[in-house]
Amino acid sequence: MGIIGILLIGLVAGFLAGKIMKGGGFGLIGNLVVGLVGAVVGGFTFSLLGFHSTSVLGTLLTATVGAVILLFLVGLIKK
Repeated sequence: MGIIGILLIGLVAGFLAGKIMKGGGFGLIGNLVVGLVGAVVGGFTFSLLGFHSTSVLGTLLTATVGAVILLFLVGLIKK
């Protein structure tokens, strides 16, 4: 997967996580950052559980779950 694919998956994952956790997106750059950091968090979390993704859909799911975890943790810290 090229850099464009990674950025697109990060953008979609950030958008989906924003919809799931907050009810709205964070703008283009915010969604991208949340999605990319979420992909790292999700990849780490899933690797601890013994899972890994081998497809684009699996990568998107991993990034979205990671982004949701990230937003949840940020929400806890902000309170």
